[in-house]
Amino acid sequence: MVSDDAIGRGRGEGCRRAVDVALAAGATYADARLVDLGSEHLAVRNGEVVGVSQTVSAGLGVRVVRGGCWGFAATADLGPTGVQAAARLAVEVGEAGRQSRRAPVRLADVEPTVATWATPMLEDPFAVALDDKLALLVAASQAMGSIQGVALAQAGQHAWRRRSRFVSSEGSDITQTVVQCGAGITATAVGETETQTRSYPNSFGGDFGSAGYELVRDLDLVGHAPRVGEEAVELLTAPVCPAGVTTLVLDGSQVALQVHESIGHPVELDRVLGMEAAYAGTSFLTPSDVGRLRYGSPLLHVVADATTPGALGTFGYDDEGVPATSTTIVSEGVFRGFLSSRETAAELGLTHSGATVRAQSWAHLPLIRMTNVSLRPGGAASLDELLDGVDRGVYLETNRSWSIDDRRVDFQFGTEWGREIRHGRLGRVVRNATYAGRTQPFWSSLDAVGGPGLWKAWGLPNCGKGQPGQVGYVAHGAAPARFRSVLVGGA
Repeated sequence: MVSDDAIGRGRGEGCRRAVDVALAAGATYADARLVDLGSEHLAVRNGEVVGVSQTVSAGLGVRVVRGGCWGFAATADLGPTGVQAAARLAVEVGEAGRQSRRAPVRLADVEPTVATWATPMLEDPFAVALDDKLALLVAASQAMGSIQGVALAQAGQHAWRRRSRFVSSEGSDITQTVVQCGAGITATAVGETETQTRSYPNSFGGDFGSAGYELVRDLDLVGHAPRVGEEAVELLTAPVCPAGVTTLVLDGSQVALQVHESIGHPVELDRVLGMEAAYAGTSFLTPSDVGRLRYGSPLLHVVADATTPGALGTFGYDDEGVPATSTTIVSEGVFRGFLSSRETAAELGLTHSGATVRAQSWAHLPLIRMTNVSLRPGGAASLDELLDGVDRGVYLETNRSWSIDDRRVDFQFGTEWGREIRHGRLGRVVRNATYAGRTQPFWSSLDAVGGPGLWKAWGLPNCGKGQPGQVGYVAHGAAPARFRSVLVGGA
């Protein structure tokens, strides 16, 4: 493990050595990232601790341009010999790619920066006593398990810390500490022919942010646990969601996932340009769509904002040394911009990168990743306002399943919890609800969005991309929203 001093005391010998060696070996550009990673994962099942995992990892990643091609190498050997070998290998990789290159790499300009940045937080999750964290999860699990009919009561908490130093041949020297954490609970009820699950505050393990342990405390897992258990049991005997084309109201967490899959991924410029395809497909968008394509209704406003306070995709600088920024993706329903890197920005003739390039670890090549891709709040002050005027419809919350094609057009989502809407009010609970559509027609059916008081950034800690695969930590701000004429079903 690399100490705070080794990364942040201002010397950065290993990073500078790697850059100098790469330039001496023929690179025209070089950067080096010294990264120290720590993580903690806690799991409780039916009131018993079933998992405590604490990991550390440290190493150096070197990225170069040689002969107009990228080269990358990484090492856990942080001594002079290991650092020099990684830098030379990165240059050799770049040189080897010259025979198959399409066009030489060009990089959009970035102002060289010397800076230090850290996640604002009140309580370091790694400094909280392990017994205290486990006691909270045990209490939440027991509270769910006390509900008759709950067969499985699970609670979990996760925390990540990433200390890094970035040095480039252009003069940047950036030290950064990003801390992220979150937690969640899940109750599973088992009937004769049906198994149902309810989660809080979201599926995917809960909710997460770039913040301290105060985020976990504010979730009040124990307070919500009985309701979660009761709803799981109630779903066992609820009727199946009626099928048909109807008005759909989604809670904020499900809107967030809809943004992720049908807006966030297709606007990643490496996917659009065919640089990233094998793992998660390409995109239906083209560079000529900017400023012309109707993505959705005039109520659709989407931004990618890496400066959103407390959100999981928030940082000070990306892994190319570009300062965090906000980029308009969709404005009044019209497509306005991509998630870009320095390379892809230059390919489109843009003046600057969108500051979206990140790597899971020192051993991974940085890629374009979502930051906080968010649907801006609308004008509905409450859920009741969204329901008002809906004669017949369905309200759905908390994702259960998802499927979308590799161009991000045709999709189907399932949710844990549903309620019929009758004459502007929530009616009976329904189970196994799904809805399906196509990206542009679906977003064009958007006709109301919850206001600022209903909006929050939902953290998603399991976004996959790349080969070898990488996990990204992203977020999506969203409020409940209403859509007209959507195909809804049940199973």
